[in-house]
Amino acid sequence: MRKNLIEQNSNGYKIIVVDDEPGILDSLSIFLKRSGYQFTGVTDPLEAIEKVKNEHFDLMLLDFIMTPIHGDKVVEEIRKFNKELYILLLTGHKNLAPPLETIKRLDIQGYCEKSDKFDQLLLLVESGIKAIEQMNMIKQINEELRSTNEKLEQAYLESIQTLRYTVEAKDPYTRGHSDRVSAYSELIGKYINLSEDDLHNLKIGGLFHDIGKIGVPDSILLKTDRLTDDEYSEIKNHPSIGAHILSNASLFSNIIPIVKHHHERYDGKGYPSKLSGENIPYLARITSVADSFDAMTSRRTYRDSLPIDVVIKEIEKNKGTQFDPNISNIFLDILNNHYDQVEEIRNKYL
Repeated sequence: MRKNLIEQNSNGYKIIVVDDEPGILDSLSIFLKRSGYQFTGVTDPLEAIEKVKNEHFDLMLLDFIMTPIHGDKVVEEIRKFNKELYILLLTGHKNLAPPLETIKRLDIQGYCEKSDKFDQLLLLVESGIKAIEQMNMIKQINEELRSTNEKLEQAYLESIQTLRYTVEAKDPYTRGHSDRVSAYSELIGKYINLSEDDLHNLKIGGLFHDIGKIGVPDSILLKTDRLTDDEYSEIKNHPSIGAHILSNASLFSNIIPIVKHHHERYDGKGYPSKLSGENIPYLARITSVADSFDAMTSRRTYRDSLPIDVVIKEIEKNKGTQFDPNISNIFLDILNNHYDQVEEIRNKYL
């Protein structure tokens, strides 16, 4: 009955058996093939390592005492490139088995003593195949979930991109602004030697930092005269609105601090949360400098763009009050010594 169960459920699984005794391989070949498995027998442990490296196997039966290397060394080499292979260790005697800590460290799933009868080995193989089937099922479910989540997040990303373009269509100043802030922020991050993840977050955070302006009335957004206090309060809501818009997708969780806090000031007089100093998220402090730089160097309805020497003086003057002083110094160094990189970004997104 057990044999029929294996034939029914396990046909197609590939088992590699490694033992330097050809007689053992012959016996296991007959036994495993009758049980519905594809069998590969190898007497040389070094050859077995190469086979596992170049072919797919679901389960390995591995002798412990072999030449030129023992079974634990075989597993050690295999685990360097294959963490998933299910391995059962065969031992001639219990007292010759490797220590339990070695079995755990190498992720050997089980071991049993060699015998002329294969009942115990059959049970271990059955158990191993069931575990492999479950792992494969879990892997398939995870891949399907990942694919579904990626499609949902891509759809959401496209929706947010549409909102961003809508904001840019409403406000001529915003057109190109988000792209430049994104690129300036990433440039600063590279000079600070930030990780790839942080650079990616700066890039995406810069693109969407003003997405909340979708919730600001056109009459305020497009006003050419000086804003009233009430109108300015409306404008100050856009970071919180943007954070709320992005909060519905895990895709944006790492950039929400940038979107929400890019208008905070180092002295605590910014908005929306009046955070100060180190309490302001680090990436938001970078985006703040990039955002202000682009605002000063962009043409507005009420003024022309400011000359670069005036902008440099403004950043210098506001170190430690509006801007993080360390980030300001790094950006000032870029402006003074590598302005060609800044100009390249500016020309690209004019």
